[in-house]
Amino acid sequence: MSITAGRVRPDEGRSGRGPGLRSSSVADLEVVIPVLNEELRLGATLDEIAVALADAPFSVSVVVVDNGCTDGTADVLERFRDRLDLRLVSCSERGKGAAVRRGVLETRAAVVAYCDADLSTPPSALLDGMQMVRGGHDAVIGSRRAIGASIEVPQSLLRQVGSRAFNRVATTIVGPMPDTQCGFKMLDGALARRVFGTMRLQGYAFDVELIARIQRTDAVVAELPVSWSNDAGSRFNVVSDGWRSFRDLMTVRRVLNETEAVARA
Repeated sequence: MSITAGRVRPDEGRSGRGPGLRSSSVADLEVVIPVLNEELRLGATLDEIAVALADAPFSVSVVVVDNGCTDGTADVLERFRDRLDLRLVSCSERGKGAAVRRGVLETRAAVVAYCDADLSTPPSALLDGMQMVRGGHDAVIGSRRAIGASIEVPQSLLRQVGSRAFNRVATTIVGPMPDTQCGFKMLDGALARRVFGTMRLQGYAFDVELIARIQRTDAVVAELPVSWSNDAGSRFNVVSDGWRSFRDLMTVRRVLNETEAVARA
């Protein structure tokens, strides 16, 4: 595996088709969005994606993963079916990691991405990431701390401290990567489905397991500096979810050791 600084290369093999003009049943890019009662935020996110990708030189499909919604999230999708190719998938296993895994394993596209329902990272990252993948990268890791990134709306001081501490422990697993937890990532589709097929974590720390498993392949990985805004409506609880995330880092280390032990046997 090699890691390069994030940069956008000239696109190759452009299809000249926008999100709603596909010549086949499989889009060039499938975007997975995990949701849990996102009726109030999902509409704005889908609207921004539709506008940003209206003239994209590739076709796009959005896979929304219902992780136990009890509100009108599904109804929101109906308002966008004339603007986006949308699919709703159900995931009974609770947890962001479980929902993203389910969504990725439902994809068939050549390129797969996932992002949060609050779109803390702007949809322009999808355009930049797609160019990078088509330019030769196998995985693009969104980063709020890479050179060139910016934070438009910061997290609370407590979350910033917790995030830094989490990243310090995460680097003992994945090496010097400044931001494992940005909600945006894009991968070669075959790589994404292969790696997610081996994933074990269901919670927020699943990104660390994902990066660690990618690092055990010969993938070419790049960090993409992003413009990021904190959403005050985030359901992440600094105490309970933060504690579980730190605990999950130990689980990541254990499952990776188990995988390596099996490989050596």
